[in-house]
Amino acid sequence: MDELVALYDDSGRPVGSAPRSRMRAENLHHAATGVVVVDGHGRVYVHRRTPTKDVYPGRYDFAAGGVIAAGEEPALAAERELAEELGITGVPLQPLPGGDYRDDHTSYHAFCFWARWDGPVTWQPEEVVWGDWVAPADLVAWVAREPDAFMPDTVALLLGWVRGLAATPPRPRSAGTP
Repeated sequence: MDELVALYDDSGRPVGSAPRSRMRAENLHHAATGVVVVDGHGRVYVHRRTPTKDVYPGRYDFAAGGVIAAGEEPALAAERELAEELGITGVPLQPLPGGDYRDDHTSYHAFCFWARWDGPVTWQPEEVVWGDWVAPADLVAWVAREPDAFMPDTVALLLGWVRGLAATPPRPRSAGTP
C-alpha cells in the first residue's frame, strides 16, 4: 500500500500530502521523526537497518523513526515508529531540537525526541537486523571511524546531542524520572 505522507515547507509546517512512492521518486520535502533511546546506564541503542530499506539500506542508526503520515501529529508518529521498529511502547518522549535535512536521497523536516528505556527491545524483522546498547563515547568514536556506515541524517541531526551525553556522566535514576 502506498501510504500518504505529510509534505512540509521550509518553515517546518505541513503543506499537503503525497503518496510515499512519489515523495521518494521526486525527493519531496516531507516530515520524519527520530527517537534516540537511552538506558538507565546512559547507553544509546544502536541498530542496523535491513538491506531492503528504501533509503540507506544496511546502515547503522541510533534513532528509531520514519516518515510522518498525512494528518499525523509528530509525537504520535514518533511513538508509532518506536513501537514498530524496536517494540518500545508506553515510554514518555522528551523533545530534542529538530531541523531540516537534505541530500540526494531524502529531504525532510525532523521532529526529534529521546526516551529512557530499560526494558526489552523487539526488532521489526522488516526494518532491523541487529541492535545493541553502546556507550555514548564509544558511539561517537565509532561514527568518527566509520561515518559511511551510519545514517547521515541521524548523524547530522543528533550526533551533537549524543556527544553531550558522552561528556556528561550518567546520573543515578530516582523513581519516576525518565
